[in-house]
Amino acid sequence: MTEPRDHPFVAAVKPLVDAMGGEMMDPALAEPDDVVLAWEGQELLAVRLPQLSDSLDRILAVLERRHGVPLAQLDRKAKQDVVRILEARGAFSVRHGVETVANALGVSRFTVYNYLNRDAAAQTKAEKTAKSEG
Repeated sequence: MTEPRDHPFVAAVKPLVDAMGGEMMDPALAEPDDVVLAWEGQELLAVRLPQLSDSLDRILAVLERRHGVPLAQLDRKAKQDVVRILEARGAFSVRHGVETVANALGVSRFTVYNYLNRDAAAQTKAEKTAKSEG
């Protein structure tokens, strides 16, 4: 990127771009799928967003850092919580998402599906209870 990296706008968006796993570059190098960001009418930088499969790997790494141990070492409840978080983030819409998550958690695909089905059943039960009380 030829623009100064200390520009206030660049400094403001850098944490967001880093959290998404994006890459900042000179707008002149932008490809059609990149997002060009402007400040006061001047194009300052382009952002190349990661592929969805890269995003899943990044999310898994963040969760692992948050827990402080490899995800496979978590207890069952913590693994269920991780699956719940990943489902909310769209991890299972990615091709091979279930397999990737199962490998990271050290469980089978069947176990991941069981965690997902358990949460879906609990959600349905909660909705029915809420309707009957309302």
